[in-house]
Amino acid sequence: MPTTPPAIDIDSAYTLSDEQIDFFRRRGFIKLKQVLSPETLEHYRRVITQRVIELNDLANVPWEQRDTYQKAFIQVMNLWLKDDTVKEFVFGKRLARLAAELMGVDGVRLYHDQALYKEPSKTANAGHTPWHADQYYWPIDTTNTCTAWIPLHAVPLEAGPLSFAAESHHHEIGRDLEISDESEAVLQRELAEAGFDHVVEPFDLGEVSFHYGWTYHRAGPNTSQQPREVMTVIYMDQTARVTEPKNTYQVNDHNTWLPGTAIGGPAASKINPVLYHKD
Repeated sequence: MPTTPPAIDIDSAYTLSDEQIDFFRRRGFIKLKQVLSPETLEHYRRVITQRVIELNDLANVPWEQRDTYQKAFIQVMNLWLKDDTVKEFVFGKRLARLAAELMGVDGVRLYHDQALYKEPSKTANAGHTPWHADQYYWPIDTTNTCTAWIPLHAVPLEAGPLSFAAESHHHEIGRDLEISDESEAVLQRELAEAGFDHVVEPFDLGEVSFHYGWTYHRAGPNTSQQPREVMTVIYMDQTARVTEPKNTYQVNDHNTWLPGTAIGGPAASKINPVLYHKD
């Protein structure tokens, strides 16, 4: 098992105000300052980055041969199953408790983790992450789902930070769209016409965002000279149940992230442990 330096803290409580909880539920996202220390981030960044380098399947795919999704980011999922130090990070109580308290549930399970590394864009007008809502892909029966977006370093605007369509989780615009050039064009127009604020801000070192599964979000291209290194953890209410898949992506997600679970039964396979439960 990995040896964690005493200065590293991924388990202690982070105090939320009633105003912050209300903001998250009303706006569909929140950015929280100083959630993780610089020492904590650097400790885990080195390991996560090494695993992404080793495990990503785009290393030998030339930029010009990649589609929009592949240019958006290098994606490696469920790193916790491949490295004990990454598992320690993903299973940290601090982030899981924040997810539960923001959503107002007694506990949360892991859906899956994913590293999202955005390379510097090699061509103009490419490398953006199109507008989308994550829950399009998830065959589960609750809207109490959220993603923690955890930059492993400060993310200035030019590096492509995550941005949000505030309050879009309350509406059903485009919920049948997968992430694609089409979703970017359609949602760009429809979200603007509906009057949702598009919140685009840099992330300070140690700042973490949380957004609901149905909150629309995107990211611009990385026009900096360095990769944008981000780890994410997806949480769901511990009482979530599996639903009949509504598209082929949900069929794949059922088989991949909820293996062996029955439709109508708990979303609680051996790779969906409870990461936090209120005492």
